[in-house]
Amino acid sequence: MTLLLIRHGETALNVTRVLQPANTPLSARGQAQAEALAQSLRGQGVAAILSSDMPRALATAEAIARVCGLSVATTPLLHERNFGDLRGQRYDDLLVDPLTSDAAPPGGESTAEFDARCQAAWALVQQHRQAAGGPLAVVSHGLVIHRWLAHGPLTLGDGLLLPERMANTSVTWADAAPPHRVRQLNSTAHLDAAVAEDGRSLSGG
Repeated sequence: MTLLLIRHGETALNVTRVLQPANTPLSARGQAQAEALAQSLRGQGVAAILSSDMPRALATAEAIARVCGLSVATTPLLHERNFGDLRGQRYDDLLVDPLTSDAAPPGGESTAEFDARCQAAWALVQQHRQAAGGPLAVVSHGLVIHRWLAHGPLTLGDGLLLPERMANTSVTWADAAPPHRVRQLNSTAHLDAAVAEDGRSLSGG
C-alpha cells in the first residue's frame, strides 16, 4: 500500500512571506492548485484522507474528497509548527530565522516539541493507513512533511535528495510499510503554468 503526503495549496501569506496564523485560508490560486491535484488523483484508488484541520490544509483535503467520493478525517497533530507570537509577521523582518531556530518563540513550539508532535502524528497516520485498506492521502504542512523526510520515518529512495522546501500541493509517494521508502518526491506534475506557484512561498506553512 501507499501513502500520499501532500502539502496544502498556496495562500496569500505564503507569497508575501508571512508566518501564517492558524486560520489562514487558501488563495484563489491555492484553491485552483487543490482542484488540479484532486483531478490528478481521480482513479488513483485513494481509500481515505487524513488532514490537518487548519483551513488551508482542510480546503485542500476537501477538494480531493469531492473528486474521490471520500470524507476527511482531521487531527491537530498534523498542524504546522506553532510559531506563536511570530505568526502574522513578515519572515524577512525577523532577526532570527524561525524555521531553523530550536528555541520556542513566545507562545509557540520548540523544535523538540514539534518533533514529538510529528512523531505522534506519524503514529496516527499508521493507524489510519491500516484502517483504510488502500492508499491514504495525508494533507499537512511543509515543515511536518520535511521533518518526516529529514529525520525519519521516511527513507529517501535511490537518487532522491532532500528538497530545501516542500512545494504547494506537492505529493510525496511513499511505501506504507517500513522503511517507508519514498518513490516520488515533492511532485507538482499536476500543476500547469497557470496555477504553478511563483517560487516565493515559505518552506513552512
